[in-house]
Amino acid sequence: MAREASRGAGGVPVELLGGFLPLLVEAATTGRRPDKIELDAVAVNGRRAAELGVSAGNAVQLYLSAAWRLWRELPAVIEFDDTTTTATAAEAVMRAVDGAVASLAEGYTAARRDMMRSEETLRRELIEDLLRGDGDIGALVERAEPFGLDMAQPHQVALAAPSGRPVDLDAPLSSLERAVVQGIGDRDVLVATKDGGIVVVAPATPSSSSPVRGLGALMHADLSRAPRGGAWRIAVGRPYPGSYGIARSYEEAREALAMATRLRLDGPVVRAEDLLIYRVLLRDQPAIIDLVQAVVSPLATARGGAGPLLNTLDAYFATGCVITETARRLHLSVRAVTYRLQRIAELTGHDPTDPAQRFTVHAAVLGARLLGWPKRDLPTPHSAE
Repeated sequence: MAREASRGAGGVPVELLGGFLPLLVEAATTGRRPDKIELDAVAVNGRRAAELGVSAGNAVQLYLSAAWRLWRELPAVIEFDDTTTTATAAEAVMRAVDGAVASLAEGYTAARRDMMRSEETLRRELIEDLLRGDGDIGALVERAEPFGLDMAQPHQVALAAPSGRPVDLDAPLSSLERAVVQGIGDRDVLVATKDGGIVVVAPATPSSSSPVRGLGALMHADLSRAPRGGAWRIAVGRPYPGSYGIARSYEEAREALAMATRLRLDGPVVRAEDLLIYRVLLRDQPAIIDLVQAVVSPLATARGGAGPLLNTLDAYFATGCVITETARRLHLSVRAVTYRLQRIAELTGHDPTDPAQRFTVHAAVLGARLLGWPKRDLPTPHSAE
């Protein structure tokens, strides 16, 4: 009977029934309910089912299948005196089944919870080591395999950080992982929390069957739908192959996130390749300090300081040097913007409206934002070296 129940439940190991059938026989003949020790033994079998990879549905089906098969055979071996006795036996059997299945599910759920915690710990440790890029390559490849991560393929790293106050990251985490997996059509994805944000490691090339959408756009769309979710900023590193490639992409994403904040970029999604010019500027910091000092530092002598004039230049260059659009964005009149641009030319000796001088002024403004000027004093060229 146990073997038939096993086959009826899809080949679940018959050993998972334990002493369930004798327990039902005793319930039918004596009316005794299972005691705690018996139910605890069923819970242990529930844990074993989870550890063996048996689905919860199949585990329950094994017990229910065994129960109805047993009940069907009981009249042939047990003589019930009347319908009342039969009903009493049926009630006792049903109560025993109810208690056993509840214990089975409880043990199964506890085991799955423990397994998920263990897997989450392993996932976090793997992601930390991958992002550092200083671990043993062979060990990383072996540890990544259970998570479906093919280290030979190029991967990219994306970081999501809340723009406002800190938020509960556990709520959007599982939803974001599902969205990324569905969007790129691959299970080769790792998602975890880190430093108050969310980090995603994903394959660089989506499958041919998935829609062509950027990783950053996928993440922003899902996080924006999160209940009580605020604004998010996402930075995406460039794709690279190998374990060291993941660390390199992560560093690019971190740098892009920091730059976007310092430059006060408007877009919610920034890509590392779009900020390469800023990395070029920062690579020779003494030169960019010299440029800021020579070109825009005289703005500090203006009434109200350099801030309003730098904001005007920011908006002017962001709008493609269109004065009317700059005025609309700054909520100023066209005349006020024109006056400010003239004043900038007078103070700096560089006219931002002159195509020949525009690039110099723009580079100096970007350098000032990167260096945090005028809120912070410019470092000396010697200290920058």
